[in-house]
Amino acid sequence: MTLPGLTPPAPEEYASFYAGYVAGVAGADVAALLERQPAALREACAGLSDEGARFRYAPGKWSIKEVVGHLCDVERVFSYRALRIGRGDATPLPGFDENAYAAAAGADDRPLEELLDEFVAVRASTLALLAGFGPEAWTRTGNANGHPMSLRAQVHVVAGHVRHHLRLLGERYGLPAPGERA
Repeated sequence: MTLPGLTPPAPEEYASFYAGYVAGVAGADVAALLERQPAALREACAGLSDEGARFRYAPGKWSIKEVVGHLCDVERVFSYRALRIGRGDATPLPGFDENAYAAAAGADDRPLEELLDEFVAVRASTLALLAGFGPEAWTRTGNANGHPMSLRAQVHVVAGHVRHHLRLLGERYGLPAPGERA
């Protein structure tokens, strides 16, 4: 998939707390990365039992299932922001508490395979949305969580967020790193 006009955002196009996500995909083909990440997440979780996917690397930290559920929730929120910003809607979009979402989601009670299938479906929806934006949409800016956010910045944040969690799944949860760090 190609996304004409999807170039790296300038720092003023997103809140500073997203800088790590944007930097985490610097130099990457973000469109290709977005396409590869669902398979990379499956690869990282391959061979895990449902019980094994309840593993937490420390007390009070999310389980692997909760991380996957978090990726689904955040993908939806960020994709909705992309829709609103890309369509030129300047209505301020609120932030959200990812810990409250994770606590309410009940991911540990769901099969890991179901959570992974959900992420694949949500990402497919995101990709379909992004494919419909013309070159002029990528620099449109809205307001997300009290800060300016361009469409192209939001898309870099989407990819960077998943890349961040894939890295943490390897470093803190001991899961194998995907072949090509997606």
